[in-house]
Amino acid sequence: MSDSVLHVTHRMLYFSQPSSETVSPMRRSTRSPSWVARKTQQTLVLLAVWWGIGAPVNLGAQSEDVFRAFTAHIEQQIEADKRTFLGAQTCTEWFYKRHRQEQRLPRADRASLRPLDFTQHRALQPSECRTRYPQGLEGAREDFSRSQSSLSVSLTFYQFALVGDRNDDELYSGAELRDMLESLHVPFNSLLPQALHLAALTTKFDAARGGSSAESVMNGMGTLYEKGYRLTRQDLTALRRIAG
Repeated sequence: MSDSVLHVTHRMLYFSQPSSETVSPMRRSTRSPSWVARKTQQTLVLLAVWWGIGAPVNLGAQSEDVFRAFTAHIEQQIEADKRTFLGAQTCTEWFYKRHRQEQRLPRADRASLRPLDFTQHRALQPSECRTRYPQGLEGAREDFSRSQSSLSVSLTFYQFALVGDRNDDELYSGAELRDMLESLHVPFNSLLPQALHLAALTTKFDAARGGSSAESVMNGMGTLYEKGYRLTRQDLTALRRIAG
């Protein structure tokens, strides 16, 4: 963060405090703790808007919540991606089979996609494919490709979240948060509450999924590796659990 940005940040953090040159000591003494807290929260909300963080922010979040909240946010999206992917895969195979049958091609010419073993998810029934994909095979193929990309980005970001917890204590220290954010080219300010750091991380994740690109997080993970972070055995176990 540049000196000018830091200067603006400090001004925003403290602008609600009355100036001793313009407000008398008697008036300052009438400021209740609740008034100060309210003004502080308003300032933090302004900071969130100024940083471009659009996601709702829980300003009461504690530091130990960041790891759990960030990984839970990604896990929720991974589960949604897997359901979409499995449905698109099932319908792609079904439409493709029907298409081949209509053309009366030999059985040996039929293509087959190897299904992923998402045993905890219910596959779409063939009767549901026409409703979900009125465009037929082409629509199912497009959704298959899109959901595959989204799932890949989500799993890569989940790996990044695990690697960022350097000592596997399921907490992000200040140094770990700084390294993670800076690896994603997000400025880190230790004066800001952990909730804003969490919002910055989830915003980066959502943006990467929206663009179906894992390039930024792969580069960020490379930066963490250069600093000595590693994908540990515990990380691999967690990654396999969520990917299965």
